[in-house]
Amino acid sequence: MLNESIKMAIDGMVSNKLRTFLTLLGIIIGVGAVIAMVGLGFGVKENIRENISKLGSNLLIITSGGRTASGARLAAGEGARLTYEDAQAIENQVDGIANVSASVSSSYQLVMGNQNWTSRVEGTTPSNFIMQNYDIEDGRAFTERDLNSRARVCVIGPTVVNSLFPEGNPVGKIMRINKAPFQVIGVLKSKGQSGGGTDQDDIVFIPLTTAQNRMMGITHVQRITVQAESENVINDVQAEVEQVLRQRHKIKDGDYDDFTVGNMAAVMDTMMETANSITMLLGCIAAISLLVGGIGIMNIMLVSVTERTREIGIRKALGATYDNILLQFLIEAMVIGIVGGSLGVVLGVGASYAISYFAGWTTVVSWWAIVIAVVFSVGIGLFFGIYPARKAALLDPIDALRYE
Repeated sequence: MLNESIKMAIDGMVSNKLRTFLTLLGIIIGVGAVIAMVGLGFGVKENIRENISKLGSNLLIITSGGRTASGARLAAGEGARLTYEDAQAIENQVDGIANVSASVSSSYQLVMGNQNWTSRVEGTTPSNFIMQNYDIEDGRAFTERDLNSRARVCVIGPTVVNSLFPEGNPVGKIMRINKAPFQVIGVLKSKGQSGGGTDQDDIVFIPLTTAQNRMMGITHVQRITVQAESENVINDVQAEVEQVLRQRHKIKDGDYDDFTVGNMAAVMDTMMETANSITMLLGCIAAISLLVGGIGIMNIMLVSVTERTREIGIRKALGATYDNILLQFLIEAMVIGIVGGSLGVVLGVGASYAISYFAGWTTVVSWWAIVIAVVFSVGIGLFFGIYPARKAALLDPIDALRYE
């Protein structure tokens, strides 16, 4: 009986090609839209994850500034000063750390020949290039030896190169930073603008000790950056870092910290929640078309019941039961859902790749989205087929045979 019902459903679809196509179209578009929109949403999540990972999703940013004894919050950079020794203590005493760097920065005028430019100059340690994902395009980065000797060397970004060295390669040449001579030993690869619109290529890196002793005349650092081995241990690392700094700064139990630790993983979590909301919204909007497709199935099945009233009467007169008629029409509705869902998967995957290729947007085809969309399309066929099937099964055979 099941095989016969499936064969009859397929024969009915083939004999009414245009009507079947229009019915399938709603399901095809619905399933395809769900897969494509969810894929687009996952692409947004992947872009956000990639962009934040470039900044360092497993980074802790430590700055001075916390709360006073009265509870008033200090601005970042105020209060007790962080030192390079704090950074070294963190690196030596805290487990689960991949890299640590300390830095200071300020804007200075740069001069090369008759060219001048104002840029941000950052004094930092060699590990900062790894932590901030800066790659060297030409020359080299400064080393621990340069740091220990307070060498007057610098690594510059592409924007600085274009502004001060229009004639060619700057590596090995001497430029002045705030009237002090520095040798250019390396050029960074371009990173473009950050999410906040800052030009990441308009930067000059010099050794931290050189900046402290020869440029700024300070002993403290403005920021300590800690890179955890992975995102999984970053919360443990943060707790240990806070404990080390509290001990070094002689902060008693119950007193407020005189420093602030920013966790980039928290930023990642917040952005991921936003991206999940966007994905859910896109999926729900696309699912509406699936609902419309289900209404189309009900409409066509009601028409089919009306057209086949005499056939139903004959089958009942020959002994077909309520369950036989109900099963026949339910299978017809489910076949439409299965065929439409399968074609919708092809459309959705193709649309996802087309969006990625032509629009340049990242899309990620999700297998669970495909499974859910197909199951949902079959479920819609079943749900919206119940009423027409029940109506057919409840027809009185005598009245059905008299139907013209």
